Amino acid sequence: MPERPVVRGPTVDEQTRCVHYRTSLDVIAIRFACCGEYYPCHLCHEEAAGHVARQWPYDARDTKAVLCGVCGTELTIAEYVAVKACPHCAAPFNPGCALHAHLYFEPDPSEV
Repeated sequence: MPERPVVRGPTVDEQTRCVHYRTSLDVIAIRFACCGEYYPCHLCHEEAAGHVARQWPYDARDTKAVLCGVCGTELTIAEYVAVKACPHCAAPFNPGCALHAHLYFEPDPSEV
């Protein structure tokens, strides 16, 4: 199995929970388009990265940019937005994260 990516920012455990989001369902980290680094959330990136975040363009949906903090599997953006749990280990993801998706990923142009 490949080495697990480093998750930057104020994580509070090995499953990528952070000081901002730390419920049992907060187990993903996002690789940011601007720097290619994983952070647990947009607030962690804002505090630690030293630059403005940039969304992944819609046509980059095949990019591995979401890390399951439970098993370490990297998901493509398309895989992540289509599931409610990790397809590898079945760990449930926080459904509330969809409220912040626009901070990480450009929306589908047909839905705007």
